[in-house]
Formats: sequence, structure tokens, C-alpha cells
Amino acid sequence: MTAPIKKALIKIGGTLLDDPVSRNAIARQIAQVAASGATVTVVHGGGKQMTRFLEERGIESRFVGGLRVTTDDTIDAVLKVLAGTVNTQLVAALGSAGAKAVGLTGIDAGLAMAEQLNPELGFVGKVVASESRLLDVLTGAGYIPVVACIAGGKDGQVFNVNGDSMAVAVASAWNVDRLVFLTDVAGVLDANKSIIPVLTAEGCADLIRSGVASGGMQAKLNAATDAVANGVREVRIVKGSESEIVLRVFAGEVVGTQVKGPV
Repeated sequence: MTAPIKKALIKIGGTLLDDPVSRNAIARQIAQVAASGATVTVVHGGGKQMTRFLEERGIESRFVGGLRVTTDDTIDAVLKVLAGTVNTQLVAALGSAGAKAVGLTGIDAGLAMAEQLNPELGFVGKVVASESRLLDVLTGAGYIPVVACIAGGKDGQVFNVNGDSMAVAVASAWNVDRLVFLTDVAGVLDANKSIIPVLTAEGCADLIRSGVASGGMQAKLNAATDAVANGVREVRIVKGSESEIVLRVFAGEVVGTQVKGPV
């Protein structure tokens, strides 16, 4: 019999949070999961909101290898949009659903410390250490931490961090049982475009090697593989806009794709 999920991290893509109806629906489900007894932390992105914010100010978004080139102007926008608008709107939505949520970034209490990933990308960081004690303090007091994907550097730098990478780093350090990626796809597809219900790390590698999984899905599978290698029991990749998807995952429904760690 599978052990119950006691501790979980839910990563929400920025697109899902851009629409108030979607944001409120996800917040309501997370609040219900937390009320049922699971200990939950949320990590969120906000790429769509970032691009719009920059466009409104005449700043073009450039990407290298799928990552946003982050200049002085861009890192200022990252703080305003991710740590500001997106984070606060999600905390407010959770609050209206009856949860006690607290907005954070990875900079708070050393939750995510990063180093520059590539000089060509500017202030884009790779998380190299995560101190999760703050999450224990907050969840132990009944709060839901809501973390924007911004990390700090050892010399006081501020780094923009890929949301999936941030989620894996925090989930690994916090020793979660389940990491859920709420995405814009219904799961991992095989060569026939059918959803694969269960994958191992080896299966993920095969899909990438064969070219069946590429681009954004390749990045998701690499993140999932890193998570299970770091001790996360399972990773779920599901479509965040599906009806009651968070509740269905935590009710044990076979939905989306489950990446399982070694038994």
C-alpha cells in the first residue's frame, strides 16, 4: 500500500495565474488540500505577466535556450511582477479560499541561493543551495508559503530562476513526498500522442533520447528526474486548467503523468 502524502510542493505556471478564474479555482483546491491535513508549499512562475509588463515599457524580451535574458531593467521587472503582482494576487486568492498564505521569494531566509547560470543570460541564476527551515516554521503554524521564483546570491545579487528548477530545488531540500507541476499540457505524451500514466527516470531519459520529448517537455522531464534522484517520492505532471485537477491528484486519481522515484 502506498504511504499517504504528508508533504507536497505545488508548482504553478504563470499562465494559469494570469486569469482570475483559473487562479481562484487553483487557490480553492490548494486550500482544500491543506485543510485536509497535507503540508503544502507553492512555487509559482509568471513569464507571461513578465513579457507583458516589459512590452508595455518598450523592453523586448530575449530568450536563450528557453531562458529569459535578464538585464538590469529586467531584474527590476522580475521583482515588481513576480514578487509583487503575481505573488500577491495568489496569496489573496488563497486567503479568499480560507487559507492563511504568506508570500515569499527564495531570497527570504536563504530559501534559495543561486549562482549565475551563464553570463550571456545576465541575472539568471541556478539554485545551488536551499535552506528550508522557514517552510517548516510557517507550515508548522498553519500557513501556506507561496514562493516566487527569485533567488539570492552570496554577494547580495538578485537572480531570476526558472520556475521548474526552483520547485525542484525547494522540494528536494524540504524532503517532500510529492511534487506537482501544474502545466498547460495534460501529461507526457508518447510517440503516438497518448498520455503516459507512469514513468521512471530511465523512461524519461528514453523519451528525451529518442526525441519524443523535446523543448518544454524535455525540461519538465529533466526537472522531474532531478527531483526523484534527490529523494522526492513522486512527481506529477498535469494540466492545471482541468476541472478540480489538484483535488483529483490528491484523491489518488490516475491523471496526467506520474514520474516515480526508485522503490
